[in-house]
Amino acid sequence: MKQLVLVFIGGGTGSIARYVLGKVWNTSTSGIPYGTLTANILGSLIIGIVLGWAIKNETLSSNTTLLLATGFCGGFTTFSTFAYENHNFLKIGDLLPFAIYAIASFTIGILAVFGGMWIGKVL
Repeated sequence: MKQLVLVFIGGGTGSIARYVLGKVWNTSTSGIPYGTLTANILGSLIIGIVLGWAIKNETLSSNTTLLLATGFCGGFTTFSTFAYENHNFLKIGDLLPFAIYAIASFTIGILAVFGGMWIGKVL
């Protein structure tokens, strides 16, 4: 039961942070949804740091890892919004923003996990 509460708290906090980021950076005039892109990249970096730190130091408890990685990062990042935004680009024929957003999200997101793991292991 404690683990469910930790995921709930982390997920709620991450979701609120993503909502605020989206409200500030996702504007109809910018084209690319920078709020979602930033949330997904930061979430990838954070999960890399948390898991890298946990692997190297073995000082993070499984509950802390659950709160931060599964809870916060799970609530902060969003594949469903990413998919919906790409659907909208394709629906209206905006192929260049679609390509930039999709490629940047995957490439930078994966690199952020690797970078985060490295950072977590060096700390």
